[in-house]
Amino acid sequence: MKSGSKLEQVLSAGRFAVTAELGPPKGADPRVIIDKAKLLKGSADAVNITDNQTAIARMCSMAAAKLVVEQGLEPIMQMTCRDRNRLAIQADILGAAALGVKNLLCLTGDHQSFGNHREAVGVFDLDSVMLIGMVKNMRDEGIFQNGEELTAPPKLFIGAAANPYADPFPFRAIRLAKKVDAGLDFVQTQIIYNVEKFEQFMAQCRELGVTERCKILAGVAPLKSAGMAKYMKNRVAGMDVPDTVVERMGAAEDSQSEGIDICVEIIDRVRRVEGVAGVHIMAVEWEEAVPEILSRAGLRPGSAEA
Repeated sequence: MKSGSKLEQVLSAGRFAVTAELGPPKGADPRVIIDKAKLLKGSADAVNITDNQTAIARMCSMAAAKLVVEQGLEPIMQMTCRDRNRLAIQADILGAAALGVKNLLCLTGDHQSFGNHREAVGVFDLDSVMLIGMVKNMRDEGIFQNGEELTAPPKLFIGAAANPYADPFPFRAIRLAKKVDAGLDFVQTQIIYNVEKFEQFMAQCRELGVTERCKILAGVAPLKSAGMAKYMKNRVAGMDVPDTVVERMGAAEDSQSEGIDICVEIIDRVRRVEGVAGVHIMAVEWEEAVPEILSRAGLRPGSAEA
């Protein structure tokens, strides 16, 4: 065991893991985090705490992660390179570990031009591959990025994101392999609606030996409306939403229930793909949908299995 995290234990035991997303608020009220944690407790092995997602200012991921720990739920603290240099990143890694965080998701970060503070200066001292390597060295070698020794290494299960759909497609698995070489333990993918193309991506990962060295969690998300499906298809970079999904949402009498049904169908398909070790459910600001998705899918979090 590298970290002592429950998520690592589930994945190491070969059980099918379930993670979910918990977005911090645009405010300082801890009750928002506490209420979301209560909704997700028992439904996920761990929950992602986003870090100024889409470059929009929110409660910091470290504080939100600590609140989640206090609720008896395991956080996966996201950390982006957009807002910090390597000095601040290493300080936050040590602080998070000291507060009980055992999982860290390493991200380059959305460019600030996509967010609500476009005049902000992006740091990008490191990218996600460099960040992964730095965290691994801190954990396994007990050294800072500059080679100095640590007094108490942070024990963290190291994660990252992967997009099976971004261009150029033939390099997506190769890009993930570079992250694995840097020290990646697990990965959560972009939201999957085009399962056939995801299967091609997974075949490439198997050919490169990625699935033997890294646990892959397939990203899924319930759609709320036909408008949301169209927006994700036409306006969100790196998304692949087939026309059939948009048409189903448009024809549905109850769009939210149909969106959950589509999500459940995708879960049923991806869990049978060789190399998929779990699912990551991204029901952002719709956390109450997660237990319903798991119920319809006949899933329980891996840590709840006998």
